[in-house]
Amino acid sequence: MALPVYIFPDPGTHPAVRRLATALSLPTLPPGHTHNGLVLEYQLERLQIRSLARREKPWFVDFGSARSSYRRAFGGGVRQTLARAIGIRGCARPHVVDATAGWGRDAFVLASLGCAVDLIERHPLVAELLADGLRRAAESAHLAQIVQRMRLYRCDAKDYLKGLTGNALPDAVFLDPMYPHKGKTAAVKKDLRLLRELLGDPVNDTQLLEVACARARARVVVKRPKSAAPLLGRAPDAQVASANTRYDVYFTALGTLPNEPQ
Repeated sequence: MALPVYIFPDPGTHPAVRRLATALSLPTLPPGHTHNGLVLEYQLERLQIRSLARREKPWFVDFGSARSSYRRAFGGGVRQTLARAIGIRGCARPHVVDATAGWGRDAFVLASLGCAVDLIERHPLVAELLADGLRRAAESAHLAQIVQRMRLYRCDAKDYLKGLTGNALPDAVFLDPMYPHKGKTAAVKKDLRLLRELLGDPVNDTQLLEVACARARARVVVKRPKSAAPLLGRAPDAQVASANTRYDVYFTALGTLPNEPQ
């Protein structure tokens, strides 16, 4: 179940947060309430969110983080599994729709490798946090060229894909659906835990894979845990796997079928 999101009832609250509170109907934090929920705030020139129940640093989208920088420098470049699954090879840089953008990490990797990426995020608060991260990255001399290849759309992915025709159709559609977590909550990474707390329990969208396959020119790529069953039980045409993650590849009939990933 999704947790409630509050803002502080402080008259000095940043205008950006007050604007979002009005647009998204976010309530002010009740007096004395310290147990359950999340707080949205604007600090250090960034939009961030934090848990009321846990003593931990606030979360914000940061494409310049050490984790992101390390993956960009040592993640394997065009030979990493995501790049191979999406169809990057030689000079080919597919136009990708990331239909489940979330915090935008995989989209950023693809953009750093030269792909144009359309990020689709339907949850309004996740989209706002992602947009703020893109804004700050665009102000960085090291990241601006990368995020120029990333375009964020706040909408339902199925509606977005159904509206594409002709030259606007992407070469590939990327899906990273949430899946039920098994094990101790403490083992879940902070960013994924917060995403669950904002979105609530994962629900399989039974139509998104079908719509994606009808709109991608060459392929649809679905990110899965290595041991998980294929999405909706639909067997892929190819797979590219790493130690913990598997990419299921579905070739489509809109264009020339590419070679199976190696």
